[in-house]
Amino acid sequence: MKAGASEIYEAWTQKFDSWFAQPGELIMTPEVDKPFFFYNRKDWGRHPHYGRFLELKKDELVEMAWVTGEPGTEGAETVIRVELSAREEGTLLRLTHSGFCNEASRDGHAENWPEGLEVLDKALCPEK
Repeated sequence: MKAGASEIYEAWTQKFDSWFAQPGELIMTPEVDKPFFFYNRKDWGRHPHYGRFLELKKDELVEMAWVTGEPGTEGAETVIRVELSAREEGTLLRLTHSGFCNEASRDGHAENWPEGLEVLDKALCPEK
């Protein structure tokens, strides 16, 4: 990722509606066990998302429970783990999304996350 670890951490914990959630429809407090809710961006289809933060390490780690309906996680509580490692020219971001109830749900998310991370990178560093 082109952005710094602190910018990415903030985007995942406080500014989710600057790249993933629909602006104005985000309820999120960056504290462990605090629930969150949002609808994703309208251009990706309107789907409610629910979850809670499981672990937070400022500028290093965001782990969250993540639940959507169909066609997302199909009601299964999955886990997203975002590990951040600062580099000279940006940040190495490792995203692991686990706990799917079936292969179709897993494969759909595996296919869509690269686009989501590209949107994040462009939102944080539009000039690069």
